[in-house]
Amino acid sequence: MTARANRLRWLVSGESAFPWLAPLIAMLVVFTIYPLVYNVWLSFHEYAPFKRRVEPVGLDNWSALLSDDRFWDSISVTFTYFSAMLIVQVVLGMAIALLLDSEQRGFGLLRALLTLTLVIPPAITGMMFLLIEDPEFGVLTWILERVGILDGTNPILATGSTALLGVMLADVWQWTPFMVLIFMAGLRSLPSEPYEAAMLDGATSWQTFRRITLPLMGKVIAVAVLIRGIDLFRIFDYMFVMTSGGPGTSTYTLSLYAWQQTFSFIKWGYGATISLVSLILILIIANLFILVSKVRW
Repeated sequence: MTARANRLRWLVSGESAFPWLAPLIAMLVVFTIYPLVYNVWLSFHEYAPFKRRVEPVGLDNWSALLSDDRFWDSISVTFTYFSAMLIVQVVLGMAIALLLDSEQRGFGLLRALLTLTLVIPPAITGMMFLLIEDPEFGVLTWILERVGILDGTNPILATGSTALLGVMLADVWQWTPFMVLIFMAGLRSLPSEPYEAAMLDGATSWQTFRRITLPLMGKVIAVAVLIRGIDLFRIFDYMFVMTSGGPGTSTYTLSLYAWQQTFSFIKWGYGATISLVSLILILIIANLFILVSKVRW
């Protein structure tokens, strides 16, 4: 009993890191590695509803993707959403961060208020904008009709050309503050000497921003784009709540299509295959971006 107690005491108080890493390793195995391995295995199988069991199908699920037009449409929608939201949120986030980078009275309260959108679940935000964009009593629809931008016969979320834009509004409202907070942290960490030298040389605000702020903020912007880009690529909540992928396939993303195949059509193997394709695309894009931007993990 004494030897066991001494061994336990050595594990806890010694130089071995395993006792402290063991809970994290267990969580990683249970919630990450096992689901990934099971997903890979499931992509080579399919659920047979009449037999009530999963049966091997070889490469059928993977080959079916090549001829699935809806799958390719979902990739197109995902990349469109991903690209547009990154550009809009980076530009807006930087602009708002520059405006709020002040120590004047009231700016601290404004910065605190920015965090409120981040604590709202995306599904709730989707419901909010579903009501805001409602064709009968939505406030945004009413405003756009009054200024002549929108025709009352073409609801925002029920028209193929505007449905994706309607979903994007919810994403911009909720997640632009996330970019603002990251950029503000980066701005606060910049050295003051280059700005003092630029002021003495008579540089304009635009020249200072373009030649000093942007180069110094390069790594911060890259990290923000990487984190937000990964999250955007697997977007699901807003589409599910606001449009369910419609009208037609105009708002179908890879995540939504994988969910539909898995839980609506009970094609577990095919849904797993789509989700693996999404993971592969994320890994490729993220690693290429890391290579180009030279971001260090």
